[in-house]
Amino acid sequence: MPLPKIPSKPATILLAKDYPKATGPRPAPALAAVADLAPEPAPVPKKAATVKAVPTAKKPAVAKTPASAPAPAPVQAKSKAVAAVLKAAPAVLKAAADTVEAKGKSSPRNKVTPITAEAPHPAKHKANEVAIKSSTSRQADRTGTTKMFVLDTNVLMHDPSSLFRFEEHDVYLPMMTLEELDNHKKGMTEVARNARQVSRTLDALVSNTDDDAIENGIPLSKLGNKDAKGRLFFQTRLQTAELPVGLPSGKADNQILSVVRSLESEQDGRAIVLVSKDINMRIKARALGLPAEDYFNDHVMEDTDLLYSGILQLPDDFWNKHGKDLESWQENKNSQSATFYRVTGPFVPSMLVNQFVFLEPKNGEAPFYGQVKQINGKTAVLQTLRDFSHNKNNVWGVTARNREQNFALNLLMNPECDFVTLLGQAGTGKTLLALAAGLAQVLETKLYNEIIVTRVTVPVGEDIGFLPGTEEEKMSPWMGAFDDNLEVLNKSDSDGGEWGRAATQDLIRSRIKIKSLNFMRGRTFVNKFLIIDEAQNLTPKQVKTLVTRAGPGTKIICLGNIAQIDTPYLTEGSSGLTYVVDRFKGWSHSGHVTLARGERSRLADHASEVL
Repeated sequence: MPLPKIPSKPATILLAKDYPKATGPRPAPALAAVADLAPEPAPVPKKAATVKAVPTAKKPAVAKTPASAPAPAPVQAKSKAVAAVLKAAPAVLKAAADTVEAKGKSSPRNKVTPITAEAPHPAKHKANEVAIKSSTSRQADRTGTTKMFVLDTNVLMHDPSSLFRFEEHDVYLPMMTLEELDNHKKGMTEVARNARQVSRTLDALVSNTDDDAIENGIPLSKLGNKDAKGRLFFQTRLQTAELPVGLPSGKADNQILSVVRSLESEQDGRAIVLVSKDINMRIKARALGLPAEDYFNDHVMEDTDLLYSGILQLPDDFWNKHGKDLESWQENKNSQSATFYRVTGPFVPSMLVNQFVFLEPKNGEAPFYGQVKQINGKTAVLQTLRDFSHNKNNVWGVTARNREQNFALNLLMNPECDFVTLLGQAGTGKTLLALAAGLAQVLETKLYNEIIVTRVTVPVGEDIGFLPGTEEEKMSPWMGAFDDNLEVLNKSDSDGGEWGRAATQDLIRSRIKIKSLNFMRGRTFVNKFLIIDEAQNLTPKQVKTLVTRAGPGTKIICLGNIAQIDTPYLTEGSSGLTYVVDRFKGWSHSGHVTLARGERSRLADHASEVL
């Protein structure tokens, strides 16, 4: 059947390989075949364990090593599929042999394993893929036993609700953790607020309990957290264990490590795992033979490559399978005529509302670009897009240079879309498109009163120090990107001459307000076009504070690149931008587009590829 018609000049397209095919699920990475090495958020409930139980009656097999190796390292027997993957990746085999050592009657810290040279690490191996659980934790998952997690102070100060995130497992707090919480409770910083909140939570748990209840563990579900089925234990007596000579016993980290080792000796057979956000603390624990893990509960997802892109490529036979009961009609929305199609078929359940779909046939037929407006079971309503790559549809003199920019402008210029997130590398046009759409809707259509621009003030290098002037003058050095884009937008108007451009620039400056993120709490924006730049440096709590400022008629745009996080305590998986993209997908009044192609200059494009 013939394809639906769209405007004659479509946007510049990218290669089809840039998007996942719709014929099946995305192929898993090679390491995902190794069940023991698959990254999982910690902790995992007993029923959710994906690792098959290993019979305890069989002796663990010994992996063969080359003759040049000083001594073989014992590893547990694995399936044929795992063996095939390990055979193809010797570097992964050596890493697995070090971490999957079977825990027998003798503690692993008493064993001496010879150090052998490893193969070089793969250049493209991402840090997120090696965030695995400890062997002790995986062994407990196999046997179905509950674990005891010893929490470091930084976990509680990072997430005050972390006490209730370990499901059926128990939580143990050393006395040194409480001492460090007391030392950090003063001040107005986020860390101090979290420390005070944890102290209040612990006080509520301990209240109305006797000494025996504290010794036997306090139910974590006492305050109404039904998901927390474990118990909270405090260090009620001096627990000492010998640490290697040379480690200062007065240091807080070493005292916590001593408590973990003492618990291992007291509770033989119980999985004792240290949870810490401090990388050096985890390395030190692993060096002493103690199981240690990162706190994963704040991660939205382990692999950010699976983050929702907002764009879906339709299969080549889409219209043949979904065009049997096709309905089409035209409507005028926002003074623009659009064509709608109602399709029914098996591929519809994989779509999301406000997701962009496209089909570019290889036989020379006209491509189709649309947006999902409604989904009801296996029936979806698709709407054709406005072609912003054509000069007659330019937005403040800006036209879309590729397919993704055309999708982004359709979201930015849609008054029904209240929340827009744009992701992309440097030079993809995020700031320019948002600013052009804001100026067009503030000065031309007068849909909004003014543009408000804000961003988190995290420097790339050393801080410059205190800045003089008012709030806007202090924020002006951080808004250099908007000044550059305003200069580009002003140059597009060549009819008025130099005096006309100066007057236009003054008018634009009067409608743009630069606000600091520190003074956002309690505000309400009505009929504003709010742009949050560099949103990847925001925590989920800060993003919630900003998005909840929206009043009637306000549109919020979050811009960022999760590959350029400057905040020292955030990762791609725990960034606030990743958080809102994942939580807002599928809402009928929000949209997201990941811009994939740089349009800044040939120099910038080449630098992003080779550097």
